[in-house]
Parts: sequence; structure tokens; C-alpha cells
Amino acid sequence: MSYPPLQPKPPNLLTSYFWSGDAIRSRGVSDIVLSGKVDVPEPPARLLADWAREISSRMTLEPGDVEMLPLARARARWPAYSQCVQAVSDWASTLGLPGVLASGDVALMACRGARYHHDGEQYGGSAFCNLFLSEDKGQDVHFPSLDLRIPLTRGSVLIFDTCQPHGVIQRGSSGFDVADFPPDQDCTQLFLTWELPIEDVHVMRALNVAFDIDLATSPKVNEEQVRLNDERVSVRHESGQWHRAD
Repeated sequence: MSYPPLQPKPPNLLTSYFWSGDAIRSRGVSDIVLSGKVDVPEPPARLLADWAREISSRMTLEPGDVEMLPLARARARWPAYSQCVQAVSDWASTLGLPGVLASGDVALMACRGARYHHDGEQYGGSAFCNLFLSEDKGQDVHFPSLDLRIPLTRGSVLIFDTCQPHGVIQRGSSGFDVADFPPDQDCTQLFLTWELPIEDVHVMRALNVAFDIDLATSPKVNEEQVRLNDERVSVRHESGQWHRAD
């Protein structure tokens, strides 16, 4: 494969380095978040009770944590599961993303808020598509670098770059605070999440992702990461701001 001549990177450029087959590839970090609302029924009361028992008895879901729930068992008690998937698939198709859910892994997740983070050290080769299943609990998904808040209600759906800092915070809050998620309140969000391959042509176009933007560094990197101005960076859990990784 032939590559174009190396060009200097502009300053303040976020770069994701991710595994593409057996090699690390570089790409830009998208500032596009696709969001909407789809019509999905409330999960059955028996299933909600199962989830509540699973969270209380088998998980330690502290404020800010995001954990996985068993999906296969849930599907057996969730007659409308396929309806939920179809609603998201139809919505994605209207955005030029036909059939992308079929190529992505799906998981059932729970969180009590979410500390600000990025997922580019594990899922740099993906975008996330999330369908929220809980009623409005006064929480928002917040993308601090984009100054974007999306209220979470049943049927809220979004697609975004895994490397874009994000968190789930109390509506009206300026950042993540453990005190906003007290143990005596139901603060849990339940959602389905799909990993969409970032190299899929439809995902790439929808999020306007540029690839191979740092051909000089990619061969020297041996694990997934995000860099800003050639320095590896992490996200401050309370504010969502970038800082130099330890």
C-alpha cells in the first residue's frame, strides 16, 4: 500500500491510535454526536425487578461506575427486545448508517452516573451507539469538550466517537459529583450499547473521521491511546478536561 507524503500535524490535534488488524492505525477524533429519540416500550416490571436484584446483590455499582449486565438472560424475559433493536436500526438508517448494528457487538449496561472518561484505550477502533432504557431521572450525557448535553429519557439514542470525553451527570451540574448520586435515590441508568466499527465506510462518513493522520508515529505505538500535541492524554474524572497521562 502506498501512502501520501508525510505532512506536519496542526497544533491541538487529538489523535487516536487504534488496532486495525495487526497494526496500529491513526485517526482523528470526531466532534460529531448524533442523537435522537426513538419510541421503545418500558421494559417489563419483572425484568426491571431482575435488573434491580442483579445490581443490588451481585454488583458493586458505586456512583460513577459503568458495569455490564447479563444480556442473554434478559432477552429471554424481554419480548420487546427486537423492537428496541429495530427502532435504533431504523433511526440509524435515516442518518446514512444502514445495517451498522448488525456488524457491532451489543451489551447491556448499568451506571449510577458516569465519571468523565474516554474509551480510546480499549475501543479506539469503534464508535458507540447507546439506547437508554430508563425513565427521566434528571441526568444528562455531557460531552465537555463540545459543550453538549443530551437529556436522558427512555428512548434517548446517540452515536459518538469513543475517544470523545463524556460522562453522565446530574442535570444542571457543572461536572461529575459523587454526592449527586446518593444511595437512597434511584439513580441507575440502564442502556444497550453497540460497538460500531469506526472503519466502516458509513460510520466514517457520518462522524467525519479522517484516517492515517500520523503515519510517522503509528509504527512506534504498541497500544491503543489518545494523544494531544504528541503527548498521551487522559481525562479528569470530575471535569472531563484533558491532562497529560501519568
